[in-house]
Amino acid sequence: MPVRKAAMIVYRCCWIVFVALVLVSFLAEPVVPYGLTFVPAAVAVVIGLLVGRRGRGEAAQERPPVEIAPPVTGRWTALNSPAVKVPSHGTHGYGQSHAIDIVAEPGTVGRPPFRWLWPVVRPNTDFPAFGAPVLAVADGTVVHASGGRRDHLSRNSGPALAYLMLVEASLRDMSGARGIFGNHVVLDLGEGVYAVYAHLRRGSLQVAAGDTVREGQPIARCGNSGNSTEPHVHFQLTDHPDLDVARGVPFTWRGVGVPAGGEAFVVQEAVGGD
Repeated sequence: MPVRKAAMIVYRCCWIVFVALVLVSFLAEPVVPYGLTFVPAAVAVVIGLLVGRRGRGEAAQERPPVEIAPPVTGRWTALNSPAVKVPSHGTHGYGQSHAIDIVAEPGTVGRPPFRWLWPVVRPNTDFPAFGAPVLAVADGTVVHASGGRRDHLSRNSGPALAYLMLVEASLRDMSGARGIFGNHVVLDLGEGVYAVYAHLRRGSLQVAAGDTVREGQPIARCGNSGNSTEPHVHFQLTDHPDLDVARGVPFTWRGVGVPAGGEAFVVQEAVGGD
């Protein structure tokens, strides 16, 4: 077992033990001295910091961007883009170094803005990204496909975002990549490159592990599963299909490049495409 994989397993186990000790201390007599209750949490924090960063030497050997097709068509806006900073999501964990989030903003239908107080949550159908087709960025083979997790309500208000950051994200992190990425698909593009799509809509997957796909082929629909504030497409390239050990790989979308955070871009649907 790779050291990185083992570290992630220990990381999640430490958080689970910490939560269990805290609950026991409230419901019954503590099983360990009070001060020792926080030891598993401290160990988890240290492991998380170590796994979430990389050495300068490793960063210096970063491979050139891989050119692929965009995973969507229509008008979208980028968020949390590697064109602005790396790691784009604040961590190298789960291969997210060069991950990007994109939200649909077709212009004809407005995307609900962030609200500090009300409404606390919104239905996913209020967001134009929800249900939008997600496409294969290149020819490849499906390595992993999971689509049974529910699409939760939005977290784009002050109270809901606080709940996500302080409670929900931590609980999801304990269950690993499945909890964070929700419904997701991993494609093997060859030459040690894997495409990862996250937060997909429950029941929308059109592929299964072992299937071969062609560039531009619909593989699922955009959803709001996992650690997500609103329906959007989370996309990244990695060097391994196991997200516990994967490291991010730079990409560039053909005809688009890498849109910066807040930058809108348009992808025309291919003539004769699905």
